[in-house]
Amino acid sequence: MQDDGEGPGPGETDEVAREAPSAAGGTTAALAPGLWLVATPIGNLGDLSSRAVVTLRAADLILCEDTRVTAPLLARHGIGAPLRALHDHNEAAEVPGLLERLRGGARLALVSDAGTPLVSDPGYRLARAAMEAGLHVSAVPGPNAAVMALTLSGLPPLPFLFNGFLPPKEGARRDAIARLRAAEGAGLSATLVFFEAPHRLAECLAALAEGLGDRPAAVARELTKRFEEVRRGTLPALAAHYAANAARGEIVVVVGPAEADAPSGAEEVDARLRAALAGGESLRDAAAMVAAATGLPRRQIYARALEIGKG
Repeated sequence: MQDDGEGPGPGETDEVAREAPSAAGGTTAALAPGLWLVATPIGNLGDLSSRAVVTLRAADLILCEDTRVTAPLLARHGIGAPLRALHDHNEAAEVPGLLERLRGGARLALVSDAGTPLVSDPGYRLARAAMEAGLHVSAVPGPNAAVMALTLSGLPPLPFLFNGFLPPKEGARRDAIARLRAAEGAGLSATLVFFEAPHRLAECLAALAEGLGDRPAAVARELTKRFEEVRRGTLPALAAHYAANAARGEIVVVVGPAEADAPSGAEEVDARLRAALAGGESLRDAAAMVAAATGLPRRQIYARALEIGKG
């Protein structure tokens, strides 16, 4: 049955619905023990849901990426629960102690600096460990920059593939894009969604244009904030725009799927090999170049180069 969003159905319970006055003048709740993943605003502070506020007020401890970011948000809503940093550098060391607290019946809330926890943010190791230990893990949904950008891009919303951040170094980024293109050659057809830092946006778009071609795309910037912008165009056009106009703020890049009549993976490999061989490259060097460009195994490409060379 489709969920109509109107609350729990027969036999279901609402674990954060029983509210009582709190010392801060708001409400607290009979929150179930366990780990709660709570989505926070991606820009507009008004997007923190009332259920998120109730959950955070009832928590025994709130885990966050950066206390300097989360503390003002909590203060705005009169939330006085203790706050502790949990990030990539300390998460592995913190997990055992946090699991012990959860086993003892603690109510822990996890938030990221902005958006939905675990989506390109810390917390996965803790959440996974809690699940494997049979402890209660639930979530309070809310803002998500990737999904919002997808809905505003004007590109096909389904299916989509969220890729997080591409590698910052040129070679690794090129290889990552080549692997995506190879997956498309094997049948993947999805709108692609990426996060990117503003100072790398132009070179990221240029690399996507080189690796994926002249595709429709969109750049979403500063979502839910005062200077929100969604710029739509082709990858080359967007790369040119942001090369001339430096971007600011939080960035999401959305790229349309490959065209149905785009060359298959095998056709693309053959075309690249023939071009390299025609340019004077040896079989070995041509295979190495095409393997690097497509992300496919060098041995497989070399075998195909031998076949083309014999023809």
